[in-house]
Amino acid sequence: MSLQPETFKSLVKVAAEQVIASAPELTSLDQAIGDGDHGINMKRGFEAVLGKLDAISTQPLDEALKTIGKTLVMTVGGASGPLYGSFFLAAGEALSHDRHLPDDLADVFGSGVNAVSARGRSQAGEKTMLDVLVPVLETLKTAAGQPDLIARVRTTAAEAVERTAPMQATKGRASFLGPRSVGHVDPGARSSCVLVQAVCASLEGQQ
Repeated sequence: MSLQPETFKSLVKVAAEQVIASAPELTSLDQAIGDGDHGINMKRGFEAVLGKLDAISTQPLDEALKTIGKTLVMTVGGASGPLYGSFFLAAGEALSHDRHLPDDLADVFGSGVNAVSARGRSQAGEKTMLDVLVPVLETLKTAAGQPDLIARVRTTAAEAVERTAPMQATKGRASFLGPRSVGHVDPGARSSCVLVQAVCASLEGQQ
């Protein structure tokens, strides 16, 4: 089974539009514990992806993901550009090596998560986007093949992002605040949640 081009195009469109709509919230979160530019940076990156979407959707899936990754690296800026770019580039590379969607979703997603971890030299528990991506990956592994997989992933992402609030940041700009980073949701974790939930919503709408 393979992911059809029109389905993929719809997923990317919905996810990009949701990130763009969430820009004010992401900016507000980042003003509390970061540079305050996460929302506008993510908006700019995913507007660039939308601008290329017709061309992207004609590419083989592995190349399409790599193009998204390269676009984000070039346009998002800050720390988030290389991190999100690395995720999509690694996912595309995984598909280049005999992986297929949706059958190998956990493997492909895991490749992206590992790339983010390596690029940021971070792991779950440090108040970053990995605190959403890693739990989502675990759900993809443990609930694979279950009829309620999408609902489980949505719930996992929502619960995981809220768990970043009581954490003290030990990576990124927020780590400079020390204990003052406690009590705020991590903006990168929130943008990861937005993307995951947007894809889930799109998939649910196509069932």
